[in-house]
Amino acid sequence: MDASEVWHWHAGAALTLSIAPPGGPVRHLRLGADLGAGERPQGVVPPGHWQAAESLGAWTLVGCTVAPAFDFAGFELAPPDFEP
Repeated sequence: MDASEVWHWHAGAALTLSIAPPGGPVRHLRLGADLGAGERPQGVVPPGHWQAAESLGAWTLVGCTVAPAFDFAGFELAPPDFEP
């Protein structure tokens, strides 16, 4: 993605947001409501970084804010076996 993306946790189970610049290393953020357990309500993915998200329960509701505006021309989907 060629823009910054802010992930906002809204409800449900916590979520692991994995972020990596090209070539790694991978950094993991845990988004959720339990601040005492190290969860946070939002996380930022910088431009040019790879990202993956995984719910830690049955479901998670999140939203994403992209700035500047999202454009599919700046989006690349990694193949299923990709590892940074």
